[in-house]
Amino acid sequence: MIKRIIQYIYTGWCAFAFVVPMLVFALPMVIPIVISRKLDNITYFFIRVWVYIFSLLTGIWFIGHNKKVVDRKKSYIFVINHTSFLDAPAIPIAIPSSLVALGKKELSKIPVFGWITGRFAVWVDRSDTESRKEGSKRLKELLSGGTSVLVAPEGTRNNTDEPLLPFRYGPFRLAIESQIPIIPVIIHDAGKLMKRGSLLLRPGVVHSYCLPEISVEGLTEDDLDNLTQSTYELMRNKIIELDKG
Repeated sequence: MIKRIIQYIYTGWCAFAFVVPMLVFALPMVIPIVISRKLDNITYFFIRVWVYIFSLLTGIWFIGHNKKVVDRKKSYIFVINHTSFLDAPAIPIAIPSSLVALGKKELSKIPVFGWITGRFAVWVDRSDTESRKEGSKRLKELLSGGTSVLVAPEGTRNNTDEPLLPFRYGPFRLAIESQIPIIPVIIHDAGKLMKRGSLLLRPGVVHSYCLPEISVEGLTEDDLDNLTQSTYELMRNKIIELDKG
């Protein structure tokens, strides 16, 4: 009982440590990218400062591995496994380049978080075909302008015992149509700090791994299924390997 009470208190503190520094750095995060995407390095500097402050206050640390596979001069479609809300601070540490994420429209309604992250996200109502089409169109525009894109192909948080949920075709079709390479990113150990189906947290380390770039040069719609499945298997096998380690 006492242990559970302590965990509730700690989780409340984590929520405070998540939101308050975000409020403090809201303007330095947002203003540069509103002025011009050429200033996004300033924006992402302050995002990473926010993550480090969150880590110092909570004891939840984020470590990115194999980031050298990312060429900061290139655009990519990053695909990640969706673990928990800890993905949000894990991503800017895992990926060394600036990017825009495809997100569920529901997240835009979260006070503070929704307003700030809306500057780095394309919100989509997954139940609305037109919304999905508009989201895809916007992502293509960003990719053509040199911005990288982040998508969670599972579509929702994985609350099962399986390493991954089945992948949706969206990001892989986007990669083929835009001829932009894919880099899979594994967020690992977050489930140890925030168990599936629970909001309670505990301190620890979240490790993230960038996997080798997947070229889509010359691929067509006929290759969509194979690209989706091969990426799924690559990420699933890596998660199983990490779980065993």
